[in-house]
Formats: sequence, C-alpha cells, structure tokens
Amino acid sequence: MSALTLPATPRPSIAACCTCPTPLGPLLLAATAQGLGGAWFEGQKHAPTLTGRWPEDPGHPVLREARAQLAAYFERRLAHFELPLDLQAGTDFQRSVWQALCALPHGATTSYGELARRVARPAAVRAVAAAIGRNPVSIVVPCHRVIGAGGALTGYAGGLDRKTALLRLEGVLH
Repeated sequence: MSALTLPATPRPSIAACCTCPTPLGPLLLAATAQGLGGAWFEGQKHAPTLTGRWPEDPGHPVLREARAQLAAYFERRLAHFELPLDLQAGTDFQRSVWQALCALPHGATTSYGELARRVARPAAVRAVAAAIGRNPVSIVVPCHRVIGAGGALTGYAGGLDRKTALLRLEGVLH
C-alpha cells in the first residue's frame, strides 16, 4: 500500500519533474516538497500542460525512487509502492477516493459502486468515477483496478489499452 501525505494546503507546488519510460509509454512524473504529486501518461486525460513551467530534475530523490519502483513494478518484482504521495491538489472527496484506491490490493479489482460504498457515499457512483478519472498519480494510486459492475473494463484516463495491460501485468486478466 502506498503511504499518503495529505497536507492542508489546497494546491501543490511542483519542485521537479521528469519523464519515466515504461512499456506503456512515457510517464510524466512530478514531485512536490511532500512527495510524488503526479504521474501522467503522454496524452492522458486531465494531464497538465507543461510548456516548461516545471523544473526538470531526474535526480530529485522522490522522482529517482518513483522511477526505480515503477521499473520494478513493470518487471513484476514489486506489488506495493512505498512512496510519499502528495495528493493535495484534490478536493476532500477526491482525496478520500484516492485513499480508498490505495487500499486496493495488487491483483484484485473492485467496482465503482463498491468503491462508493467504501468511501461512505453509496449513491455517489458517478462522483466516485469522476474522482477516479482525475487521479493525478497513475499506477501508484491504482485507479486501473476499478472496473464496471458487470466486470467490464470501463474508463481509464490513460486509455483502455493501458488499463488492460496493467490488469494483465497484475494477473487479473489473461
């Protein structure tokens, strides 16, 4: 399970970013003073537009560790990320959903409705789905483990092909 850091301030200040190669395409990683604040696939919905506004620093300790853990994950040597996360850019509700995602075990899935129940908002399935879609830390905060009630692979900001590949990597799909 990933360690969460949820500071009270409303917006993260990105200290450094870098690109991390993965078998599913490059991930843009972003770190704040509190931890990993972003991991977005190229072309992902809701990914920030950089245009040089964040300093590039692949040697930043959080980014270096995130790259190492992601490499181990893709090599099937890591099932649980141990990174400080900074999810302060989300609302309280979004952060509660992201925390619930972090509790989902490797190799397992849940439905949007079940996740809504876990965050004590059983009638808020659409709001939960919207919060999942805004997850700023792909893979590490495992939104790819949420599927439709009937088992259908639905919605993934990074694309359904990537969701399928991640679930195969974790042994959920064959």
